[in-house]
Amino acid sequence: MLYPIFEYFDQVLDIPGTGVFRYISFRAGMAALVSLVITITFGQNIISWIRNKQIGETVRDLGLEGQTEKKGTPTMGGLMIMAGIIIPTLLFANVNNIYIILLLITTLWLGAIGFLDDYIKVFRKNKEGLAGRFKIIGQIVIGIIVGATLYFHEGVVVREFTNPVSIEEGVVETPAFKDVKTMKTTIPFMKDNELNYERVFGFLGEAATPIFYILIVIFIITAVSNGANITDGIDGLAAGTSAIIGLTIAIFAYISGNAIFSQYLNVFFIPNSGELVIFCAAFVGACIGFLWYNAYPAQVFMGDTGSLMLGGVIAVLSLTLRKELLIPVLCGIFVIENASVIIQVSYFKYTRKKYGEGKRIFLMSPLHHHYQKKNIHEAKIVTRFWILGILLAIITLATLKLR
Repeated sequence: MLYPIFEYFDQVLDIPGTGVFRYISFRAGMAALVSLVITITFGQNIISWIRNKQIGETVRDLGLEGQTEKKGTPTMGGLMIMAGIIIPTLLFANVNNIYIILLLITTLWLGAIGFLDDYIKVFRKNKEGLAGRFKIIGQIVIGIIVGATLYFHEGVVVREFTNPVSIEEGVVETPAFKDVKTMKTTIPFMKDNELNYERVFGFLGEAATPIFYILIVIFIITAVSNGANITDGIDGLAAGTSAIIGLTIAIFAYISGNAIFSQYLNVFFIPNSGELVIFCAAFVGACIGFLWYNAYPAQVFMGDTGSLMLGGVIAVLSLTLRKELLIPVLCGIFVIENASVIIQVSYFKYTRKKYGEGKRIFLMSPLHHHYQKKNIHEAKIVTRFWILGILLAIITLATLKLR
C-alpha cells in the first residue's frame, strides 16, 4: 500500500528522500522490523486474548517427559505469524506483483485450513480436528491455483541476455535481452543445471505438460506443508527451522531479481522476483518474533494455523524462484521428520502382517519424539536440529557457485 504512494511522491512530486522506497534492501529491512514489532510487541496481547478465549492445547499422553506441563498452553499462535507476514508485505511490497499475490493467497488459504483444524480441536473438543481428506483437498486446490498461475500467467518469465551484463566505470551496461515464457527449473549439484518440464513431458503432447506440472506443484506444496506440520512437535522447532529456510530463500530471491548477480552466479534472472525479498523478510521476522514466545518453555503454540501455512509458503517460494528441486536439501528437516513417520508406519504394518506383531524402527515418530524418548531434553534437540538446518542451508547456497 505504501509502495505506490512513495512512487508517486518520488516520480510525480519529486519529493527528496522518497526514492529510497524503491530500494529492495530498504523495504526488506522495514518489513522485517515491522514484522518483529507486530509479533513481539503485540504478541503478549494476542496470547492473553487467546488465553481468555480458553484456546488451549489439548495434549495426548504419549509418555514424554514434560508433556503434561504443556496442557492448556494457548494455541492458534499461527495468527501472530500470519499478521507478521501479511501486514508488512501489504505495506512495503508491490502488491500488484504476481508473485506477491500468489504468496498472500497461499498464506491466507493454508492459514484458514489450519485455523479450521485448530478450531475443531479446541472448541469442538475433537482431538482429530479437520478430517485429513479435507486438508488434502485444500492443499490440492491451492496447488492447482499456484501451478496454473506459474504455468499460464504471462508475467511469469525468465529473462535471457544475449551477452553478460557488465559494469564499466560504475555504469551498468545492460545488453539486449528477451523475456522467455519457459518452464525451466534448477537441477542442484550439476554443471548443466537446467531442467525444462516442457521437454520432460513434451513427448506426451502439448496438453499433457501443464497437467503434469500442476500435479508436481500439488505434490510439493502438500509434502512441504505436511512436513512443517509434523515438525511442529516441540517448542521452537518449526518456527526456528522455517526462519533458517526463509532467510536462505531470501538470498536466492535477491540474486534471482538482480541481473548482475544472477548471471555471475549462474542463476535464472526472474523479472520482478526481487519483490519476494520483502515477503521473505517479513516471513523471517514473523518466525523470529514468534520464537520470542514459542522458545522453550513455550508460552504459545502455533498450531496447524501456523505450521501448515509455513510449509506451504516455503514450497510456493521455492517454486516461484525455480528452486523446487533444492527442497529435499533446503527443507531437509521437514523431509527427515516426514520420512521418519512414513518409515515407522510402513515398517509397523509390514511386520504386523508378516510376523503377527508390529515392530518399530524408532522409539517414537516423528524423529524428534524418538530423541525425547531417549531422555534428551527438548531444548537440546531443537538446538541440534537448528544446527543441522543451518548446515543444510549452507549446502544449498553452495550450489550457487556450481557452473
